[in-house]
Amino acid sequence: MELIQSWHCCLLFLRWLTVRNSNTQLQILNKMTSTFTMLRVFPVQKHQPANCSHQQLSPDERRLLDSIAWPETPPLPVPISLKATSDPTHSTFTILPVRAGGQWYVGDELEALIQIGDFQGRPKHFGGDFLVARLHDQTLGAGVAGRVVDHLNGYYTAVFPLLWEGRAQVTLVHPSEAITVLRRLNMEYPDRVEFKSLFRSGSVSETMVCNICLPQNQPLCNYTDLHTGEPWFCYKPKNLSCDTRINHYKGYVSQNLMAKEETLFESGVNMKVSIHASGPDKVTVLPKEQEVKSSTVKPEPAGYYYQGAWRALGGATVHQFNDASAISQCLTDKVVHLYGDSTMRQWFEHLSRVLPDLKVFNLHSSTQCGPFMAVDTARNILVKFHCHAPPIRSYTVSSIKLSYVANELDWLDGGSNTVVVFTIWAHFGTYPVGVYLRRLQSIRKAVQRLLDRAPDTLVVIRTGNLKALNLDVALSNSDWYSLQRDKVLRAVFKGLNVHLVDAWDMVLAHHLPHDLHPPPPIIKNMIDVLLSYICPPKNG
Repeated sequence: MELIQSWHCCLLFLRWLTVRNSNTQLQILNKMTSTFTMLRVFPVQKHQPANCSHQQLSPDERRLLDSIAWPETPPLPVPISLKATSDPTHSTFTILPVRAGGQWYVGDELEALIQIGDFQGRPKHFGGDFLVARLHDQTLGAGVAGRVVDHLNGYYTAVFPLLWEGRAQVTLVHPSEAITVLRRLNMEYPDRVEFKSLFRSGSVSETMVCNICLPQNQPLCNYTDLHTGEPWFCYKPKNLSCDTRINHYKGYVSQNLMAKEETLFESGVNMKVSIHASGPDKVTVLPKEQEVKSSTVKPEPAGYYYQGAWRALGGATVHQFNDASAISQCLTDKVVHLYGDSTMRQWFEHLSRVLPDLKVFNLHSSTQCGPFMAVDTARNILVKFHCHAPPIRSYTVSSIKLSYVANELDWLDGGSNTVVVFTIWAHFGTYPVGVYLRRLQSIRKAVQRLLDRAPDTLVVIRTGNLKALNLDVALSNSDWYSLQRDKVLRAVFKGLNVHLVDAWDMVLAHHLPHDLHPPPPIIKNMIDVLLSYICPPKNG
């Protein structure tokens, strides 16, 4: 500010000098005025940090997060240059030979060694890159996700179960340097996705910013849920009381990037780019003739595709529900409660579309958040959807329609005819992972209470999935954010009598492009998994 004031004084002096009509002085004045204008357009402003102090972690919570923590990534150089960052075109993977020679057999594990290089062709010597891998054969309609292990020295191992002949594919989702940026954004700008609410009383109305974490530079309205303890705040209107809030909606999304950080998120350059094999990327697999070989890294995919159908590995048998009558028969006398975001609403829409007798009842609800309800009176089927509470990124929805999943579960009687399905992940990417952990813990307690009073209630969780990425999506909903939350979800619900629909593996293993809302063939397979939990095959 002092610098701008000094420039201002100089400008006043020069304007006095121009009464002499000196061309030189006028040129100097024009240059200084231009500089002053730039200083005013781009002032240095101190960031007011959002307050998340109410989300402090307990020692147990910290230990849980530490157990699944991503490797540390190095600070970024100033100025940023791509030269020393991970480059997929200078990286390779190599399929490792069979142990002790010989052939691969069905049931073996295929290992691929990945080496990451930078844009100058030099090998990197630290980890933290985000890689995904799959083995696939599109002619067989087959695919399975690999598991990637970071050796923290620029090398990674991808491990696949061998179930057929196929090609290995390795993709760099984000370089480690991009992970550094994503971490910083969540610590410094958890409120970068803006939410707003309209407050109105009579003819007076005000629109205020809301969020879980807000800079405490003005009075707040506290909408923390009394039952779950889940926090939510809005800035207090100047002329209205806090109880005049009538709606909720998503506002502006800011990037908050430093100079040239956007170069770390370029599609086709260093974001979601395939890494080439240094040799063959396909293996021949013989029928199983001996005991399955052991590997130092055990793959644990949820299942695999074969002929376009999802098959579980080490879990319940997945039955194919290929027509409306089979689905309706399975759902007869069932009440299905769907809670979550648009990826769960997609399931409601799928069932409503494929079941001609399941009629959607018009509740005149928000097109994004619901609530929605569909009924088949002849078969006594009821399917309901309701979005989860803030931070839901939606168009305008009435504030009284916002309900936490834990509260919804506490209102259910449960029982053998009750199916509960929820997903909660896509709208939490911008927050420190502890915010998400707390939300899951409140839901876990509600699930436990539901199962205590009605043990035969079926509870199913849809995990998050990979999606198409551009710069804006990566900064607010990166696959890396989704993966961290996926790890937390699995850890929180481990040991509880719940079932997973592993959307992460089902999207990764499929040949279709990644999408926040997976295409119909993948959704159909997800619904098959759900229905197989509801109506287990007799031989399952």
